[in-house]
Amino acid sequence: MAFESLSDKLQGVFKGLKGKGVLEEKDIDAALREVKLALLEADVNFKVVKEFVADVKEKCMGEDVMKSLTPAQQVIKIVNDSLVELMGGSGAKLTYSPSGFTTIMMVGLQGTGKTTSCGKLVNWLKQNGKKPMLAACDVYRPAAIDQLEVVAKAVNTPVYIDRDEKDPVKIAQKAREQAELKGFNVLVIDTAGRLQIDDQLMEELDRMKKAVKPHQVLLVVDALTGQDAVNAAKGFHERLGVDGVIMTKMDGDSRGGAALSVRKVTGCPILFVGTGEKYDALEVFHPDRMASRILGMGDMMSLIEHAERTYDEEQAAKLEKHLKKNQFTLEDFLDQMGQVHRMGGLGKILSMMPGMGNAKISDDDIDRGEAEFKRMEVIIHSMTIEERRDPNLLNASRRKRIAAGSGTSVAQVNNVIKKYNETKKMVKRVMKPGGLKKSGLRGLF
Repeated sequence: MAFESLSDKLQGVFKGLKGKGVLEEKDIDAALREVKLALLEADVNFKVVKEFVADVKEKCMGEDVMKSLTPAQQVIKIVNDSLVELMGGSGAKLTYSPSGFTTIMMVGLQGTGKTTSCGKLVNWLKQNGKKPMLAACDVYRPAAIDQLEVVAKAVNTPVYIDRDEKDPVKIAQKAREQAELKGFNVLVIDTAGRLQIDDQLMEELDRMKKAVKPHQVLLVVDALTGQDAVNAAKGFHERLGVDGVIMTKMDGDSRGGAALSVRKVTGCPILFVGTGEKYDALEVFHPDRMASRILGMGDMMSLIEHAERTYDEEQAAKLEKHLKKNQFTLEDFLDQMGQVHRMGGLGKILSMMPGMGNAKISDDDIDRGEAEFKRMEVIIHSMTIEERRDPNLLNASRRKRIAAGSGTSVAQVNNVIKKYNETKKMVKRVMKPGGLKKSGLRGLF
């Protein structure tokens, strides 16, 4: 999980500060020394860390903090605000051409996930009311065009391909003409990458930029490469001019140093972060929300937005109707477990909840959760419709039959029924007046 180790260390530092009624300069120095070490261990650029700590100390030594009744909270607020500023302030957004047709050039080194990110981006564009088309302009890497074709099919988006043309600039020009002619309003161009930045790559990308005049040039970088990602961003920006960064594999980087360094070092804002392998695993980057998660204060806005994207209105309405009649069935239970599963599982939900950012959910826990959900699904599907809708029918002989039919044990069947009963009680409490109000989270309960 991104920033996991940094988050743990910073929360430990601030927990120590909260135990002090009055803060002296030595207390702030000691805390900032730990903050500095935590940032360096998270692979944040050294110069960025030095400037960050100096800026925070200057603000912490002010009279408002030193004489405050809650000095520790004031320090946390300063660190939070400084983290937000470090990552880009209010946050940049993907912009579109005022002409009505937008061209986006996707650039980056090989192995960063550029082609997959093209698919994620067009999927996001479609969810936000756009009509995108893809263009295959990587004519060098073996099977690059085939890969984009597979990606385009997965996200149900047309792709312009010209296997006979060897000049990627000409392909890009033809793709733009075709996209406008066919009524698409966004063209996303997948360009060639290299193992490292070289003159040939940059000259080609520069020619393409001049030819198709993209409204946005987006650089794809791999968060797992740490400061190499920052150096790549700096190199591309200096040679080509980059409008924004898509940082992939953020879900696999527990340090997060690249995300904290890239804006300060390059001036390029992070627009999106990749948080998984699926094509809907692309999130708009919000510096304020990310800072809040790093400091263990949660990110309820992102959680609600994520729930709204994944929950099913029809299922939620059906569940509400059943609850009013006191009819929460095993089918409803499975639907709600499916909602949590589609949101990325319990680990992702916990990481966004206040005070739960450092909850220890290991990869083994996630794998076990996946297996348990599938087993639960098989067990419930092995029941008759009458049994799913009226669990009171599930006597010992029926449970034995369900276990045999699902290839599980009676104990595992009993465990599913036990979890169903616990969830039924919880859902009843939530749906009472004063429980969870109608929000994006409603579909989870």
